[in-house]
Amino acid sequence: MSNLDSMYQEIILDHAKTRHGQGIMADPDGESFQVNPTCGDQVTVQVKMVGDVISELVWDGKGCSISQASISVMTYLVEGKTLTEAEDLLGLFQELMNSRGKGLDDEKLDRLEDASAFVGVAQFPARIKCALLGWMAMRDATIKASSTKGEGQ
Repeated sequence: MSNLDSMYQEIILDHAKTRHGQGIMADPDGESFQVNPTCGDQVTVQVKMVGDVISELVWDGKGCSISQASISVMTYLVEGKTLTEAEDLLGLFQELMNSRGKGLDDEKLDRLEDASAFVGVAQFPARIKCALLGWMAMRDATIKASSTKGEGQ
C-alpha cells in the first residue's frame, strides 16, 4: 500500500468515526430517505435552506464505513454552499466514482477536498453505490426543499 493509499484510508476511517453533521433536525425544509438495496446501507438527509444556500445539512443513517464517511465528507463540503455549487461538487464526485480508480486532475481533486480520498472506492463497482448514497439523498432533499420554498412564495 502506498503512502497516498494509506492517507486516503485514514481519511475515510476518520470520517466514519467522527461523523460531520450526524443528527436529526426538528423542522427541515427538505428531507430524503435513501437505501442501497445491494448492501442495506441507509440514510436520511435533512436540509435547511436560506434562499438557494444550504444553510444546514444533517443526516442519520447506518451502513458501511464507506457510506458513512462519504456522507460525513459530503456534509462538510456542501453545507454553506449554493445549490449550484453543491450540484457541481456532486458532479465532480460522480466523475471520480466513474474514473475506475484513475482519479481526476489536480484542480478537480482540490475542489473535492477530503472526498478525493474515495478514488480507490471507484475501483470496486459494488462500493460506488455506498459512496454515492448520501450524495443522492442530499440532491433529493435540496430539490424537495426548493420546491417547497417555491410553493410558499
